[in-house]
Amino acid sequence: MFIQAFNDLLDEKRNIYSISVHDIANRAAVNRATFYAHFEDKFAFLAYWMTEKFQLILKKRLPDDAAFSPDNLYALVQTVFQFLVRFRQYLSLGDKQFEPMLENAMQKELYRLLLHWLKSGSKQSDPQEKLEATALVVSWGIFGSAMQWSREVHSRTLESMVEEVIEVVTVNLGAFWEQATG
Repeated sequence: MFIQAFNDLLDEKRNIYSISVHDIANRAAVNRATFYAHFEDKFAFLAYWMTEKFQLILKKRLPDDAAFSPDNLYALVQTVFQFLVRFRQYLSLGDKQFEPMLENAMQKELYRLLLHWLKSGSKQSDPQEKLEATALVVSWGIFGSAMQWSREVHSRTLESMVEEVIEVVTVNLGAFWEQATG
């Protein structure tokens, strides 16, 4: 109910910075103490909101049981690029203060999904540290590329950027695909 209340307020106000905890609680028809029982502050709520929003978009593009594959990786990378472009369209100048925190929530979710894929497709002999490091490097490679591209005038198309990112990250993921399919 907090997310729905926040989304409704965002549709009305068109910016994040002017929406207070009081506004969210009122719209959700609960008191502020109830809000604070679930979230430490507005920043914790916004991180949760961004994670939920990104997860919802991912579920539309990738089913819950999506296996680790080149096609699913392509869909994931494309989704990250598209999501960040749309996300920037809704940020007002006052919302820039929230941008790093919201991006961090999104990157963590990307890391979580990649790590899940790597764990489910790897051999038992792969150390946890290697899986975590691979997921970290690949998630930041994808996310950083999408973030940079979404902030600039788009001199390259989304499709060409996705293709280039896929080309680079498959160097790191090739061995995992062989394990997952072999």
